[in-house]
Amino acid sequence: MDLAILAIYAVAIFALAQWVSRDKGGHKKDSTDYFLASKALPWWAIGASLIAANISAEQIIGMSGSGYAIGLAIASYEWMAALTLLIVGKFFLPIFIKNGIVTMPQFLEQRYGPSVRTIMAVFWLGLYVFVNLTSILWLGSIAVHTVTGMDQMWALAAIGVFALAYQLWGGLKAVALTDIVQVALLVAGGLIIAWLSLDKIGGAGGVVAGFHHLTTQFPDHFDMILDRASPHYKDLPGLSVLFGGLWIMNISYWGFNQYIIQRALGAKDLPEAQKGIALAAYLKLLMPVIVVLPGIAALVLVPGSIKPDQAYPEMMKLLPPGLLGLVFAALVAAIVASLAAKINSIATIFTLDLYAKLKPGNSEQHLVLVGRVTAVVAVIIGILTAKPLLGGAEQAFQFIQEFTGFFTPGIVVIFILGMFWKKATTAGALTAAIGSAILSAIFWQLQEQAIFTMPFMNRVGVVFLLTLAAAVVVSLVAPQKKDVNVVSLDGISYKTTTGFNIAGLGVIIILIALYATWW
Repeated sequence: MDLAILAIYAVAIFALAQWVSRDKGGHKKDSTDYFLASKALPWWAIGASLIAANISAEQIIGMSGSGYAIGLAIASYEWMAALTLLIVGKFFLPIFIKNGIVTMPQFLEQRYGPSVRTIMAVFWLGLYVFVNLTSILWLGSIAVHTVTGMDQMWALAAIGVFALAYQLWGGLKAVALTDIVQVALLVAGGLIIAWLSLDKIGGAGGVVAGFHHLTTQFPDHFDMILDRASPHYKDLPGLSVLFGGLWIMNISYWGFNQYIIQRALGAKDLPEAQKGIALAAYLKLLMPVIVVLPGIAALVLVPGSIKPDQAYPEMMKLLPPGLLGLVFAALVAAIVASLAAKINSIATIFTLDLYAKLKPGNSEQHLVLVGRVTAVVAVIIGILTAKPLLGGAEQAFQFIQEFTGFFTPGIVVIFILGMFWKKATTAGALTAAIGSAILSAIFWQLQEQAIFTMPFMNRVGVVFLLTLAAAVVVSLVAPQKKDVNVVSLDGISYKTTTGFNIAGLGVIIILIALYATWW
């Protein structure tokens, strides 16, 4: 029964992806169709696709594992992201959409010149292939192996090939317009496993008793703000999750990350994109129930000691036939949707920011072909390098945050100055990019040698401030000799609709209530 449910899902979602992205009336896909879904995405597809691109194996498996090891405090990544999304929708999207931005490197070229675009395009390709793609493949294969007993390397290859085939023909439209189905399945499956696990813990008392049992038996796992005495303070250092480095990481991820922001850039207009952003913010508030709570419940329901990243797959084993198939299909849906998002964005950046610049004048259909070939190559590389890179990681989610934290401070400095400070120069931007990596590496090396200890989230905040100061000083000392800035800020309004404002206020009220309850 479980295999039948999984097979029905796989066939149905593949067929749906091909149908929604089919060429109509003899029209052949051009680069706008393939990489931006013809700029016609509705708000519900944008909101669902933002979450589908974000919530994958590294979130479900990795964050559930962190819930098992650390507790509810890891939910700050989700809840603070909801507030970050509102900031992106109100202040960043108007600039990107007004200037017709397709990729993040394109914005950097229009603001700083071709050198910054090329450097950051190469960086993002490396990050997406060797960190994002590999982490989803590896953690997804752990889930498939744990639940089905299938050889992990075969599972890894199967996931990669299916995600590639699913989006290869249709591009972003195939991904985004099916993501509403993927997210509905993800939410339903996550709520089922959370409900059944609490019900099993609560016994005759039901779900409420089960949750009460968790909070009383493991009170340290329900502290949102960890103090210095916590063994996990290095991962979530107290108030830094509210006022420090987590902001830098969230702004970089949700504001300037190609495979995330590409969904909003595919909207027909700004209000439609902002409605999609608001929907995604509310879905982020719900995510800890789906991805963190099962990990905490595993402390009770899974006897013996397990590796944190095994918590969610072990919880899935407790499900009865039929429901296991549904929840497993939901997990596979999350993996496939997020993989497809990364694959499409890798193809977008390589094709439009590197290939089209090196070899201008190619036809639109040729660029689409290059994008498809790039997608195939990226998946092959991801499959071959996933185990060597992630096979020894204890908590994959923390590994991802640690690595990306080397570069996120510089990325945020480059974009924030580029959007809101006219005097920022190419030299200043390059200083921020290079300085972020060097300073982060120095702090990391000092910590590895036990010379100086700093939680990585605090390191991100400190490096951000240092690179910001360096970029400002360099921009003032060495002004731009030749004007390369073609980003227009004229006529841009940051005024949002009443509906967006009400939605934003709702998010803020819910966040205050959550942190006040589990401070």
